[in-house]
Amino acid sequence: MGAQTANARDRILATACDLFYAHGIRGVGVDRVVAESGVAKATLYSHFPTKADLVIAYLQAADNYWQGQLRAAADAAGPDPGDQLVGLFAAVDVAGEPGGFRGCPFLNTAAESTPGSAIHQATVAHKLAVRVWIRGLAESAGSRDPAGLARALTLLLDGAMSAAAMDAGPDVPTTVAVTARTLVDAALARPPKPGRRR
Repeated sequence: MGAQTANARDRILATACDLFYAHGIRGVGVDRVVAESGVAKATLYSHFPTKADLVIAYLQAADNYWQGQLRAAADAAGPDPGDQLVGLFAAVDVAGEPGGFRGCPFLNTAAESTPGSAIHQATVAHKLAVRVWIRGLAESAGSRDPAGLARALTLLLDGAMSAAAMDAGPDVPTTVAVTARTLVDAALARPPKPGRRR
């Protein structure tokens, strides 16, 4: 693949990612992506034969980015898996910073897609992958019910993303971190760590 071809694909995808996230997948047509990316419609269709293909590529890019943010936040909390389970919520602090945060791209896209469609399945696959990863941390931390803890923490994570999009008050990250710490300490049957947010 030549550099020019790769650049055209990257430009199309970057434009689509910005537009889909800001306006939703139903609010953005292929013609707008073509106009704002500066490519011919034939070029777009040579890389993404259908709009669904473009949306799935957007979700794959969002998955790579968001899972990277979560893992980086967990790693920054130190080597203890229990601390990492709380630390991963620091990614929501970053996500909720001013600058057009509109919540979880997977929840947003799931709400606009048909259950069972390839697009909807991609949103579900992301959520499952995150839950499986968190379950692995819970197992490493010694949770008595790693699946239950992973479920509770991913529900909290989804709620935190929604809250950060709707109410970016300074108490949201603190409340989320305290709640996560409470859940983790209870699941690991260990005394709470006062003053620890992550």
